[in-house]
Amino acid sequence: MSVKRRYDKHCFGVWRIHNGQITTDGSVVTDPDTVLRIGSKLVYHRLPWREPLAPYEVGILYEDDQLLIVNKPSGLQVLPGGLFQQRTLLNQLQWRTDKSGEYGPEVSSTVNTLQESYPVPVHRLGRGTSGILLCAKTNVAKSKLSADFADGTFSIRSNRCSGTDPCDVKRRISKTYRALAKGIIQQEKILIQQPIGKMQYPGVGGGLYAASPTGKPSESRISVLSRDENRNCTLVEVEIYSGRPHQIRIHLSYIGHPLVGDPLYVAGGRPSISLSEKCSERYDVENFAEDGGYEKPLNALPGDCGYHLHASRLLFHHPASDEDIQIFAPSPPMLRTSEENASIDNKF
Repeated sequence: MSVKRRYDKHCFGVWRIHNGQITTDGSVVTDPDTVLRIGSKLVYHRLPWREPLAPYEVGILYEDDQLLIVNKPSGLQVLPGGLFQQRTLLNQLQWRTDKSGEYGPEVSSTVNTLQESYPVPVHRLGRGTSGILLCAKTNVAKSKLSADFADGTFSIRSNRCSGTDPCDVKRRISKTYRALAKGIIQQEKILIQQPIGKMQYPGVGGGLYAASPTGKPSESRISVLSRDENRNCTLVEVEIYSGRPHQIRIHLSYIGHPLVGDPLYVAGGRPSISLSEKCSERYDVENFAEDGGYEKPLNALPGDCGYHLHASRLLFHHPASDEDIQIFAPSPPMLRTSEENASIDNKF
């Protein structure tokens, strides 16, 4: 097998070979057709990482000894991945804990089995999505909250088989969002039950989530808040009864009303590019990060921003006391009704 064949499946290996970032048995490889011997040691040398800018101001909405609930800004990735390895919400939580010294300079092994070393998110928000993110400070809180989220998603399948309306089932966690959708939605309320599954997509190794008849059961309930004929868009409130990745973006685009500014999903709940466009045809030297460490596809990716989506309300049972807790995150101006904006203006 040649070095070129070993890296071709990643669509960007040849460029790295020419850039002198690949060695075999300690020697730099410059010829992509160099033949590998059995037992050869192939090493990729990543250049110093240079990440794109990202917002860093995170508001605290609620905190106790079990939980931390933050107001995530749009543009901040939750977990490390892709272009963002340091400028993430998770790293900010770690930095905040280290700075405060909350757990002390040395956490005992006994305490460490009960506490996370720093708060960890128990669910995710897309990089372009703003709003409420629930984090756990202890292993017990993380376990209970994760189970509550999983139970809510699992109940969609069970309720559909039994004919039970999810609205009639008491859920331990309820999430509500605001979104700005393209076009004028005529109905006041819409129930969307389109399954969501994975499809092959350039630049997304594990597959892209999209509307799929063979996907997993998913349910969203849409309520119209206001319509703007001049801008041809509709402000909606969305309550999700399952937690599939990019569910709201997929469901609204599935009914022909993708989010305003969404670079990825179009009408039908599918991506905007054709699958016939091969990965190898969509990359050139200019599409790589400055360090050559991560490719920048020409096609849109799930983490790309531009759309307007905000996690505005969270209702859940506290993992320790079991009391009902309701959290609100103020919506950004684009996701407020004209009456709400007027009311805020009158306060100042």
